[in-house]
Amino acid sequence: MNAGAVMVKAEAVRKSYGRFEALRGVDIEVARGEVVVIVGASGSGKSTLLRCINHLEKIDGGLLWVNGELVGYQQKGDKLYELNDRNIARHRESIGVVFQHFNLFLNMTALENVMAGPLQVKKEKRDSARASAVQLLERVGLKDKADAYPAQLSGGQQQRVAIARALAMQPKLMLFDEPTSALDPELVKDVLDVMRDLAQQGMTMIVVTHEMGFAREVADRVVFMDEGAIVESGSAAEVISKPKHARTKAFMSKIL
Repeated sequence: MNAGAVMVKAEAVRKSYGRFEALRGVDIEVARGEVVVIVGASGSGKSTLLRCINHLEKIDGGLLWVNGELVGYQQKGDKLYELNDRNIARHRESIGVVFQHFNLFLNMTALENVMAGPLQVKKEKRDSARASAVQLLERVGLKDKADAYPAQLSGGQQQRVAIARALAMQPKLMLFDEPTSALDPELVKDVLDVMRDLAQQGMTMIVVTHEMGFAREVADRVVFMDEGAIVESGSAAEVISKPKHARTKAFMSKIL
């Protein structure tokens, strides 16, 4: 891929927690508009990689770029200097993150949750932020729940509000970290439908999930990670249905 076509690029990214190596020299590129699904066993480094892309975790080695800019650092000559909190926050504005747990503000309505970022971070006018938030809630099928508080919403509805809240910042990249794993099975479909819609509209997405049906249908590429490294990468048909590596085969035989 040429540089302009790349949204995310990782080169030899390493991350350790004490003696545990969570990421061991990860290399990956994600093109603009591409949907990449990352799969693997618990502890394989999937979520850590997402957190590093958003600089929620500092990498211990290698380099990471999002939208052509180094994540968390500025390069001067051969040296890297960590950005201050203000500039890190500015970088994060272009990256939407949806976690396993919804992390909504419990004292705010669904509408207020979606408006919070544009009002507090982007300093948008209230009328504009409200109009956009109403449109986003409608987009995720929750316009009628605008005045409901999180405690009045199901898990699936809360997760859709979380997606709308992330979209309110007009991100160039969306990261999903097992967004349906905390949901009851009957609530999963509504969340995945919203994600399918995002993919169809050209949003660049990196999704950590065990939803293989979603991966088969939506992913441009499936990446299998094991012990902090990328073991196999290819189309859903290749990685899920006809894996080449023994570790991938063993994982798929259990999860399918």
